[in-house]
Amino acid sequence: MSDELLKPLLRRDPIVGRWVISGRVDKNWTPEELKKFVEKHEKTGKNCPFCPGNEKMTPPEIMADRPQGGHPDTPGWRVRVVPNKYPALKIEGDLDKRGIGLYDMSNGIGAHEVIIETPDHFSEFADMSVDQIQKVIVAYKTRCLDLKKDPRFKYLLIFKNYGKVAGASLEHPHSQLIALPIVPKRVREELKGAHRYFDYRDRCIFCDIIQQELYDRIRIVADNANFLAIAPFVSRFPFEIWILPYNHSSDFSEIEGDEIADLAQILKESLYRLKMALDDPPYNFIIHSAPVGDSNSEYYHWHIEIMPKIIKVAGFEWGSGFYINPTPPELATEYLKAVEYK
Repeated sequence: MSDELLKPLLRRDPIVGRWVISGRVDKNWTPEELKKFVEKHEKTGKNCPFCPGNEKMTPPEIMADRPQGGHPDTPGWRVRVVPNKYPALKIEGDLDKRGIGLYDMSNGIGAHEVIIETPDHFSEFADMSVDQIQKVIVAYKTRCLDLKKDPRFKYLLIFKNYGKVAGASLEHPHSQLIALPIVPKRVREELKGAHRYFDYRDRCIFCDIIQQELYDRIRIVADNANFLAIAPFVSRFPFEIWILPYNHSSDFSEIEGDEIADLAQILKESLYRLKMALDDPPYNFIIHSAPVGDSNSEYYHWHIEIMPKIIKVAGFEWGSGFYINPTPPELATEYLKAVEYK
């Protein structure tokens, strides 16, 4: 087998144009190695590389919020950002786009960072103070603004996996940021749909969704001065939640001031309602933002999608692209709103 094909590569599907990250920067993991890695850290908090006092177990930190000051890679932080120890993509090198026959590929270039959200091993967003979540959002923004300076990066993806079923390999509260040298196919499809709507109606589809939901008032999970949380009309998963800013903006990294505080509040409330209504389910959340260099888009609107992992995506969904959601969003909203939140 060619050594080149065992390196971390970006490979393009010649049929649908989807890109796949193939291999890992550190090494190609066998099933046995992956299982050992997951089992080593889950549930106990022992030997956790993200806990205070274990800073030397991670790569050198990129940034940290230290209210009392102090040296990098030492305790005393509130939020800490480090490179992923097992990155999907590496930051060093050139893309070197090339092909083998009909197959297109390039080097696995990008950035893969971990945002450690709190020193507390057992405190999740639903449990944190709004002030602590604000610090996490500020770290998201800070890292986005810095990574945008690299001309190789075309898209920045911030996401959180909570729970083993949702893909979290470490229990300590954290989220991730991956900078990509291409705009993913799923993102391009969303942009295309939003652009098509704008061309037809000369309005942002997401702004119109906000107005529709405010009119219907049967799928609103939470709201405040700057944000609306809804169970979307076309929810793919039971208890799916979208958080949208009222102010039209295509770029998450432009968030500031009161918006940060209100996003922290509504994110906490939404996840708290999920936790109480569904007995602490695993979930993923993803920040959908415009590609790098497209921050003034009239037709796109950044937002957050929260997807609880209650049911499995199986053969029908993979084969058809359809989703079967056994809990209509209107019913999900009733259960979420019934949770007492102060």
